[in-house]
Amino acid sequence: MSYVVEMLNIRKEFPGIVANDNITLTLKKGEIHALLGENGAGKSTLMGVLFGMYQPEQGVIKVRGNEVRITNPNIANQLGIGMVHQHFKLVENFTVTENIILGSEPIKGMVLDIDKAAKKIRELSQHYGLNVDPHAKIEDISVGMQQRVEIIKMLYREAEVLIFDEPTAVLTPSEIDELMSIMRNLIKEGKSIIIITHKLKEIKAVADRCTVIRRGKGIGTVNVAEASEESLAEMMVGRHVNFKVDKKESAPGDVVLKIDSISVKNNRKVLGLKNFSLEVNKGEIVGIAGVEGNGQSELVEAITGLRKVESGTIYLNNEEITNIPIRKRIEKGISHIPEDRHKRGLVLDYTMESNMVLEVYNKPPFAKFGLLNTSAIRGYAKKIMENFDVRSGEGAASIARTLSGGNQQKAIIGREIELDPDLLIAVQPTRGLDVGSIEYIHKRLIEHRDKGKAVLLVSLELDEVLQLSDRIAIVNNGELIGIVKSSETNENEVGLMMAGVNKERSI
Repeated sequence: MSYVVEMLNIRKEFPGIVANDNITLTLKKGEIHALLGENGAGKSTLMGVLFGMYQPEQGVIKVRGNEVRITNPNIANQLGIGMVHQHFKLVENFTVTENIILGSEPIKGMVLDIDKAAKKIRELSQHYGLNVDPHAKIEDISVGMQQRVEIIKMLYREAEVLIFDEPTAVLTPSEIDELMSIMRNLIKEGKSIIIITHKLKEIKAVADRCTVIRRGKGIGTVNVAEASEESLAEMMVGRHVNFKVDKKESAPGDVVLKIDSISVKNNRKVLGLKNFSLEVNKGEIVGIAGVEGNGQSELVEAITGLRKVESGTIYLNNEEITNIPIRKRIEKGISHIPEDRHKRGLVLDYTMESNMVLEVYNKPPFAKFGLLNTSAIRGYAKKIMENFDVRSGEGAASIARTLSGGNQQKAIIGREIELDPDLLIAVQPTRGLDVGSIEYIHKRLIEHRDKGKAVLLVSLELDEVLQLSDRIAIVNNGELIGIVKSSETNENEVGLMMAGVNKERSI
């Protein structure tokens, strides 16, 4: 059997944590191999070892049968190994071409030959069906396009082994389908792929074999065709996982959030939300369903105070809050799990304990006469991190950016629910989480509802919206298309409404 890559008995330690404990992974030529595990199981670390970002304490790596030492990513590139990271490594104000040639610039005489590079990029793009414009600036293209730029960057450097780290975490459903077909094209061309993921549906859709790791240990490798989603989930979390959300019928009370025909401008200075009205009551979860970019962000930012409302009014518990400052809104009982955990959720260079009190550090017991009470802050952060199973090397003292994406997400959700808000706005709450964590977060959102609180859920995962929500408001192009009861609707009907097909009855 010819393996392109063999990672044998790899061990990698960080302060306070063994990230990879004697893990073996082999990649056959021309296969898509999934690396599956919970948040913080050690998947990215293992691939970081293969890509030369970390040096293992023990173990052997072979590429095409020869033992190698990969001391940095340039050596990985020379060996034909490329990697698309979870958070892309692109220079925002450079063009696609400038990003792709960084570090391997084609020189003609003494001059940078951009045209030659752009031509090669266009050819690669067409050959693999990537449709990337070599002259576009990164800041002007969608996240899905940026990912394709990262893929071309690997192909431009003639990589044979392609590593994708959580490639679908930032994509819309249609972009995910496109990525899957791009992967199949790459395999047809003789490439070999490792995909890090915890989405079982995707593994079943594209992978040939799957290696599962749990808490840093290898659990086993299986043929995907012979494994069920349930059995993979069980290998991953070590117990049976319930894919269905258990909840009783809601008992809505008074109106908590009332939005009265608001209009909001988007970043392009045109109305991203038009005459939008919605009510969310105590004891219910209202889901917002829509294709990305149809006004969801503008709605959330208007309620939380991050964006100005052009016309219309917003009420919280019968009190108008349309133009009050953000901190006042938090104090009046609004919590927000933001879509972008790095830009809006965490201060990445602060410790976790500082991050857990960002909204309340100026109040007792955390502050007295303007002085911070560090032990109260530490205890509070520790409690949240324990409750929400946030895993990090050094507990609450860990710097936020050292946590895996899924653990950062769990920490933010814990912090926002801990404030016990009257209105919890949850945007993409389970983005990047594994099945075990998703199950837990769903449970907590329903508990919050059952305490008589209001939850506004915005998610691009249609089945999440259908399962969690009591009522679903569908938006298209900044307008409310209709509101349906989730117990009386299905994926088809909501999908049609998302595409702008109006619904006769509204409730």
